Amino acid sequence: MKGKMAFVVGAGVGYLLGTRAGRGQFEKIKGWANDVWQDPRVQGYVQDVESQATAFAKQQGVALKDKAVEAARSAVAGSAPWKSGSRPEADDPAPDVLAGEPIIDAEDARLRP
Repeated sequence: MKGKMAFVVGAGVGYLLGTRAGRGQFEKIKGWANDVWQDPRVQGYVQDVESQATAFAKQQGVALKDKAVEAARSAVAGSAPWKSGSRPEADDPAPDVLAGEPIIDAEDARLRP
């Protein structure tokens, strides 16, 4: 299924960029996309998402930095959790991302003074 979809997308892009009629269609699509992007409603959504991303980064930045420093110190000390035999499996603090566990839990997300 992926192969068929990739072929169809490739053929479409080839048509748009490789033929005179395709280039005309490409310019129409490009103009339409630009008009949509410049729409005040779309820009309002863009600004909302940007402010949410900024707030999240400010909130989670300290926790992420602390985890990175802790991992670096563990690696330098030779007790990194990814090294075999360094920790028992039951004591593994790494989240199970495939099982849907959060990477940063509520306790880690607290802002520190």
